[in-house]
Amino acid sequence: MRIQDRIKNAAEHLTPSERKLAAVILSDYPYAGLVSIQDLAEHTEVSAPSISRFVTKIGLSGYQEFQRGLISELKEGQRSPLELHEGNRAIEGAFLGDFISRATQQMAVSSAAITEDQFARISDLLMDPKREIHILGGRVSDSIAFVLSFHLRQMRKGVYHLPANIEAWPEYLLRMKQGDLLFVVDFRRYQPNLLGLSRSAHDRGARIVLMTDKWLSPIAKYAAEVMPVPIESGTLWDTYTPALAVIEALATKIAEDNFEQTRARIKAWDAVRLTEQEKMP
Repeated sequence: MRIQDRIKNAAEHLTPSERKLAAVILSDYPYAGLVSIQDLAEHTEVSAPSISRFVTKIGLSGYQEFQRGLISELKEGQRSPLELHEGNRAIEGAFLGDFISRATQQMAVSSAAITEDQFARISDLLMDPKREIHILGGRVSDSIAFVLSFHLRQMRKGVYHLPANIEAWPEYLLRMKQGDLLFVVDFRRYQPNLLGLSRSAHDRGARIVLMTDKWLSPIAKYAAEVMPVPIESGTLWDTYTPALAVIEALATKIAEDNFEQTRARIKAWDAVRLTEQEKMP
């Protein structure tokens, strides 16, 4: 079990000082817990013996095991395809059938990782006409972000897919207003430039929605909503199939809930698209 899950599971049994400690650790997770127990005590104004009792209360033997767990999680979030290949269970039988079976299992898990309430909140944020929407993903995961941005642009105005060239990002940051939305897709290995972008957007008052994996991109500390999607396929490549399913579910819900607006937008979109096609030689 991840350290953050241990902390959340024990939340109702924590003392006021332990809740204060938990809040500090989770606000800068996992880095806040990687300092010495003395430094953590000074930073949180919670005594070292109290920190030791807190660690025991969440089911660990001591502060060293607490830190080993955090370091292990941090390493998991940075594992390369070559590292993932070591020790993974080989595909059994028909390759395509087994691979799809694994992806299907992860899709089922994703529906439990994201609650219906959170799913509805994020849908409402994405369709709120008062907010402009900015979307971007990582090296590979930007393909997931693109699917969302394409669907949203057919349903509403004010949707922008940021280009991969970071030199163009200031234009979009300058456009962001208080309450606008930055939707980021960031799976392991997490990208420092996406973290920097999210920090800057957060400082400008934008709300961050993060789609990530269970180890959590560092962007989570700035995010108003975090969707942890399972990605493990048991092969050297993580699977983005569950992430794509969640994105398609979001797009479909938004279109269905706002069908009259969506219909009008698609009609106008198609009219322009078909007119431009007729002009082509």
